[in-house]
Amino acid sequence: MDPACFSESIYNLIPSDWKEPPQPPRYTSVFKTAVKDDMQKFKTAMKTMGPAKVELPSPKEFLKKHSKEKPLPPKKKFDRNEPKKPPVPLRTDHPVMGIQSEKNFINTNAADVIMGVAKKPKPIYVDKRTGDKHDLETSGLVPKYISKKDYGVTPEYICKRNEEVKKAQEEYDNYIQENLRKAAMKRLSDEERETVLQGLKKNWEEVHKEFQSLSVFIDSVPKKIRKQKLEQEMKQLEHDISVIEKHKIIYIANK
Repeated sequence: MDPACFSESIYNLIPSDWKEPPQPPRYTSVFKTAVKDDMQKFKTAMKTMGPAKVELPSPKEFLKKHSKEKPLPPKKKFDRNEPKKPPVPLRTDHPVMGIQSEKNFINTNAADVIMGVAKKPKPIYVDKRTGDKHDLETSGLVPKYISKKDYGVTPEYICKRNEEVKKAQEEYDNYIQENLRKAAMKRLSDEERETVLQGLKKNWEEVHKEFQSLSVFIDSVPKKIRKQKLEQEMKQLEHDISVIEKHKIIYIANK
């Protein structure tokens, strides 16, 4: 086939001004060379099993006889003038016998028992039928905590924190009252807030009832406009009800 046929393709008849966009320069880290050198250094050192360079033992340094035994202490010089240890008692020597004490151990022990304070038995409890005994004091069964003097008393730090919260609330209320006097605003009472909330809910029920009475097929422009209007009213009423239920204190401007 003639190569000139490829130049007469229909794709070559349409002039094309498209040029391939230049590729942005590729990001290269400044630490690339340092990381590569470190990896190469550690990789080369660990190519073999164990260290790369190991000194071979010399054939002259072989294990000798008695080399593993502990060495004896250094020999001391004998001194004849050194004081000797006390001599061993002779076989004919007898200990001193017949020494008696005038203390009456029976009366002394009896007096100690009579005058002494009786020891209280250690409280224990048994939790199995086999008779396993355990210490009662550390078991948690003894109500020690309720016997404390400060049991049921509010801790000091909680009282202090409550006072700080109360003081901060009073300062905030005073600040709000001052701004209300300047801006001529009025705070809704709980009864007024409840009345407004019930009125909004009643209006939502009426709009929802009207929305439910629409026809199933919305095939005309007036019907679509009516449906959109009712949806917007219900959405706005739901937003207002949510805001009033979320905020307990509401302020309005005096007209």
